[in-house]
Amino acid sequence: MTRRSPRDIPPPLELECLSVLWRQGEANVRAVQEALKATRPLAYTTVMTMLERLARKQLVSRRKAGRHFLYAPQVDRDTVRHNAVRNLVDSLFDASPAQLAAFLAAGGVELDPRASSSARASEPPVESAEEPGDGDVDAVML
Repeated sequence: MTRRSPRDIPPPLELECLSVLWRQGEANVRAVQEALKATRPLAYTTVMTMLERLARKQLVSRRKAGRHFLYAPQVDRDTVRHNAVRNLVDSLFDASPAQLAAFLAAGGVELDPRASSSARASEPPVESAEEPGDGDVDAVML
């Protein structure tokens, strides 16, 4: 079983900050704090700490702009998704993507429709030439 380094999959709060940067491209601490405010009201210093941790892990870059730092993602969303799913498969499905696919196909996960629709609303639509659900594991959205 392959262990992933902590740098591969940020903890939840760091991931929320990184998600803001994926949407905005580049932002200062205050902009990230404002973007999170509706769902996660955090202190300015908390957001600053999370962004600094991400910078130390080289998941975001940091540059000085006037009196503030601007942060930008250095890892794309799909890379983090791949690492998270690979970790999930390695640790809970005996390193077998087929076992994960079978688990999902058997209805092993019941998603809260409100949570998944709000998550989809914040992401750009995914265009595909294939229709999902034709048995292809790649059609599963995580």
